[in-house]
Amino acid sequence: MTIAPPGGTEQGLRRLVTGARSRRIIAVPRPLRRLSGPIALFVLWWLLTSSRQVTPSSFPRIGEVLDTGVSMVRSGELQSAIWASGRRVLIGLSIGVSCGLLVAIAAGITRRGEDLIDSTMQVFKAIPSFSLVPLLIIWLGIYEGPKIVLIALSAAMPIYINTYGGIRNVDDRLVEAGRTLGLNRLALIRHIVVPGALPSFLTGLRFSFANVWLALVVAEQINANSGLGLLLADGRSSFRLDIIVLVVVIYAMLGLLSYAFVRLLERRLLQWRRGFEGE
Repeated sequence: MTIAPPGGTEQGLRRLVTGARSRRIIAVPRPLRRLSGPIALFVLWWLLTSSRQVTPSSFPRIGEVLDTGVSMVRSGELQSAIWASGRRVLIGLSIGVSCGLLVAIAAGITRRGEDLIDSTMQVFKAIPSFSLVPLLIIWLGIYEGPKIVLIALSAAMPIYINTYGGIRNVDDRLVEAGRTLGLNRLALIRHIVVPGALPSFLTGLRFSFANVWLALVVAEQINANSGLGLLLADGRSSFRLDIIVLVVVIYAMLGLLSYAFVRLLERRLLQWRRGFEGE
């Protein structure tokens, strides 16, 4: 039995086609929709400051912050600060992710590794990384060493927790099927364990990025002679709200870029996985 569209066959088809076209016209690209939240925050900032609901003495206007940013770009101060902070993050993140991943694999692949490593990592997990700052200064001095180590520690723990959990959550039936097919241990890890734990690793990487930007703020308070933390400290000491807000906005943009980078990795590396993406 054929069900005719409402309002007659021809008229109903026209309505369906017109509705589909209008939906295609109105549809907003998904990347733009993802930016709607940050854009709304900037719009709210502009409305509150331009309508004087917030006084300039408590929060600067967007134009004032932009002018400060342009002048610092022209002098080269802003690029130098971003490069110094980015370099610390890249080094610390690389060390932390590598160490966290290797320790997670060692603890997750074998029961003996779990017995020797996991309980120790649970102890380290209970210790706030920032509480180690005085010890790091005593052990490594006040230069780049404690900054890099603090960032690395902040990145390593989420990688370990999520990757270890991902390895142990791999379906045992897949492992048994691989053994039945004659795969050795290295092949099992490569073809079954690694793909099964990859989503959890990327989740840990997302948390690591969030942690390293927070750790960077604390690390650059340790006798930093360059970086965004130094700009933040200079703005605080001179009561320059425009500099303080500019640095906060840069931190937010860097965090947004790191989030986009992890999502790009997820799209490239997890093409084989079909999960629920919302309606």
